[in-house]
Amino acid sequence: MSATGREPTPATSPGDLAGSLREAAFVRLVSDATGEALAATGLLARALDDTPFQASVVRPFEDPDRTTETDITIAIGRTQPTADVTLTDRAAATAFETARELGTADPALALAGTIAAGDVDGTVAEAAEQAGLDQRPGVAVPGTDLADGLAHSTLFVAPFSGDADAARATLAELDISPDGPPSADDHRRLASLVALTVTTDAPPRAANAVQRALRPTAGGPFETVGGYADVLDAVAREQPGTAVALALGHEAVSEDALAAWRSHATRAHDAVSEATTGRYDGLFVARGDAMPTGTVARLFADYRAPEPVTLVVTDNRAAARATDGRDVAETMHAAAETVGGDAVGTGDRARARFDVSTADFIEAFREAV
Repeated sequence: MSATGREPTPATSPGDLAGSLREAAFVRLVSDATGEALAATGLLARALDDTPFQASVVRPFEDPDRTTETDITIAIGRTQPTADVTLTDRAAATAFETARELGTADPALALAGTIAAGDVDGTVAEAAEQAGLDQRPGVAVPGTDLADGLAHSTLFVAPFSGDADAARATLAELDISPDGPPSADDHRRLASLVALTVTTDAPPRAANAVQRALRPTAGGPFETVGGYADVLDAVAREQPGTAVALALGHEAVSEDALAAWRSHATRAHDAVSEATTGRYDGLFVARGDAMPTGTVARLFADYRAPEPVTLVVTDNRAAARATDGRDVAETMHAAAETVGGDAVGTGDRARARFDVSTADFIEAFREAV
């Protein structure tokens, strides 16, 4: 049974984790509210076969503990003192390798998880190719409506982001019909336009970040695996219950998931457009009204911030990203401690909540950088 207060022990290998799962009579999966963690949760849950399990998505600062006793509790993408196993680094890839050991692994879901993480895993990509999931020209979107996909994608920031009418106008300028299926040449021209508009007047890292949206892999429950990744990441943050159902393969929730994705993307892109920004030595700060801080921090860090550390702050909430390899989670913990707040995160990304003014938290973070 999971022991309260136990330090989380990482699995030594997918084989060891698979062995533990085979022996378990009841499994609990606790996912962070990210696309990668959600995909990893779905991979493990689907591989459990007849073993009973409980799966949940827990947002930052929510209490993950449940009274249900389990043989093994796995925290995915997050730390949890009562977990027996913690998967953080390569969560989707490790879950995929574990699921293969157990005999059932979905390469489309695994690939979507690594795309959501921003770092496609070579082992997963190879398995997807072997499974017949092929890349094609174009841009990763979850549906057949290109204007809808372009406007609501959070894989990049472009002039038409958040605006379906502007996306339709862009397609019209390229002479791509919104009614018929695009040709391979249409897809190529659209990808070239996205790559050009995304990287113009952007930091050099934007050219690398946009690659996960280009030459998408076809397959999965949506039009492309990259679109699947985008939906997973959004729905994990917006609707945890729908997120779990989607990761478990329940197609009935697809429309609800797409609606959550559109809502999340619209709020994120509005925030990027309307935020008040400031630049300091090594730090870029964006502040605004209620917004999905984690997604906004990623978009600013990848496509807008001229500095290696990005801090996004709204009412009593903040998110940070680092693009130079530094441990921004340590910085966030220090800033939160200074103002009596709380922080969570690992490595290059972190979140905080606090009860002081936005200005006071920004100053605390600047001092900690």
